[in-house]
Amino acid sequence: QVQLVESGGGLVQPGGSLRLSCTASGSIFSINVMGWYRQAPGKERELVADISDSGTTNYADSVKGRFTISRDNAKNTVDLQMNSLKPEDTAVYYCNVLQYGIEYWGKGTLVTVSS
Repeated sequence: QVQLVESGGGLVQPGGSLRLSCTASGSIFSINVMGWYRQAPGKERELVADISDSGTTNYADSVKGRFTISRDNAKNTVDLQMNSLKPEDTAVYYCNVLQYGIEYWGKGTLVTVSS
């Protein structure tokens, strides 16, 4: 089992920034992909960004140019730097990792963008 703990959510004004962090622990052998998803009220969960173990990144069109994902393989962490936040970025953000074909999820951290 892999446990994921997220941190860094909160309330921010439009145009502001937040940094989310996720730390993986437990039975970690070779995490393939680490990423962030989000789910807004009344909407389905969607991919925000992910990053492979080789550093290849993938972003949702809605966050390109504003969000940056990074990972530290030695520390088993993945961060999401979110800039120029918009009200439509309001959601619960979930950390996700893929190891040997098995997905693991964090409990989520709430990001609210509002004035």
